[in-house]
Amino acid sequence: SIMAVPAGRSVVFVTGNAKKLEEVIQILGDKFPYKLISKKIDLPEYQGEPDEISIQKCKEAAWQIDGPVIVEDTCLCFRALGGLPGPYIKWFLDKLKPEGLYKLLAGFEDKSAWALCTFAFCAGKDEKVQLFRGITEGQIVEPRGPRDFGWDPCFQPNGYDKTYAELPKDVKNSISHRYRALASMSEHFVQLNNTSPESKKKKQDD
Repeated sequence: SIMAVPAGRSVVFVTGNAKKLEEVIQILGDKFPYKLISKKIDLPEYQGEPDEISIQKCKEAAWQIDGPVIVEDTCLCFRALGGLPGPYIKWFLDKLKPEGLYKLLAGFEDKSAWALCTFAFCAGKDEKVQLFRGITEGQIVEPRGPRDFGWDPCFQPNGYDKTYAELPKDVKNSISHRYRALASMSEHFVQLNNTSPESKKKKQDD
């Protein structure tokens, strides 16, 4: 069983990026029952399948913080390459830039890809990790749009003729892999806190 964390409690979101914390809080909205605070901690770079990496990272973070934590992982997966670069996208992007990512698929007809975001939650040391995933399907295209956000210029989500980088922020935030993972996490905790014994008792008292 999953340990419940009392509503209103602070949960550490592992990031050194204040902008990211802001965006996550904004997307979660005011129904999310916890107060998110950010903390930068150094976690080992794990290898393996995306889920395994998220679980290991989250366990290690919960151990270091000794309390409830959330970690986020992003993968960009090319169908033609069997799901690679996947969790290694950071290094690929670093060495190849968005142009190089596009050129990787030069020899393949299939340019389809999916962006995967995983938020992992752990209530504390030795607790079970829960994963919340969001996937956005798209195509890898020649880079277009501003360069300030990683691989966004070469990812064009299905149903749109613009890349992530060219889309207005509010549009991107309503279809992105991160938005979908956060929506799934938010829904889970809102429901969990609505059905917890404390909230049932509170409803009877009201």
